[in-house]
Amino acid sequence: MSANPLLNPVPTKDGHIIGYVHSLETFGAVDGPGIRFVVFMQGCHMRCKFCHNPDTWKTRVGSQMTTEEVLNKALPYRSFWGDKGGITLSGGEILLQIDFALELFKMCKEEGISTCLDTCGQPFTRREPWFSKFNELMDYTDILLVDIKHINSDEHKRLTGFPNDNILDMCEYLSSIGKPVWIRHVLIPGITDNDEYLKQLGEYVKENLHNVEKFEVLPYHTMGVHKYHEMGIRYRLEGVEPPTPERVKNAEKLLEVDRYQGYKDWYPGINTLDQQPS
Repeated sequence: MSANPLLNPVPTKDGHIIGYVHSLETFGAVDGPGIRFVVFMQGCHMRCKFCHNPDTWKTRVGSQMTTEEVLNKALPYRSFWGDKGGITLSGGEILLQIDFALELFKMCKEEGISTCLDTCGQPFTRREPWFSKFNELMDYTDILLVDIKHINSDEHKRLTGFPNDNILDMCEYLSSIGKPVWIRHVLIPGITDNDEYLKQLGEYVKENLHNVEKFEVLPYHTMGVHKYHEMGIRYRLEGVEPPTPERVKNAEKLLEVDRYQGYKDWYPGINTLDQQPS
C-alpha cells in the first residue's frame, strides 16, 4: 500500500510534538460540554464558502507550541471547567495534526481532563497508518463536535471544495464504536436552507447515527467577512443575509433536533454503546 499523503514528518521539541496553533480561548462556552479551554489549530483543506476564519486555512504557519506548552497554558483555568468541561481541540481542521492531538489528549487523560475534538472530518480515511492513529485518538477522546456541511455530496463539494463520502463514513464509524457526538449544521439561505435537503439530513442522522447527544442548527452569519477583505480574498457569499428566526425554527423541526437530548445527562467517560439496552 502506498504511503498516506496526509502524513508528514512531525516536528518535536524537548521530546514533545509541536503543533501549529492559530489561537487559544480560555473560557469557551459553545465548544463542547461545559466550560472549555479551546485550542484552535492552524490549517484546513476545505474552502467553505461561509467560513468565518479564512486566516486558519494555511498549513504549517501560526504559533508553534508543544503539547506540553498547550497543556500548561490550560491548567490554570481548570477550576472553571466543572464536571463536564475540559479541553477542546478545534481548527482549522484538527485532524490535519492528528499526532499532536493524540499526544495532547493522552496527557490530558493522565491529568483526568475531559477531551473534546471539534472536526469537519475531511481528512478522515481508513488507510493506514492514519486510521490506526485515529482509533487510538478515539481512546482518549470523550466526545466530538462534528460539522455536516451538506447532506448531498455534490452540493457539499460546491460548498466546500470536497465531497462528503468520507465524512459520512467517519460519522457512521463513530456511531459503530459508540463515540458520543454533537452534530452541527450551518443554515445558509439558498444553499442549506432547503426543506428537501434538511429532511434528508434529518433522516440520515436518525437512521444511521445512534451516538448523537445533541443536534444543533447554527445560523449563517457574516461576522468574518471583514477578514476576507483584509486578506484580499473574494467572499463568495456576498449579499447573503443570515436566516430569519422562522427559518431556523423550520430547520430545527425538519431535523427533529428535539430528539437529541442526551447532552443533558452526558458526562465524560460515557460511551453511547454502554447506554443502549442489551
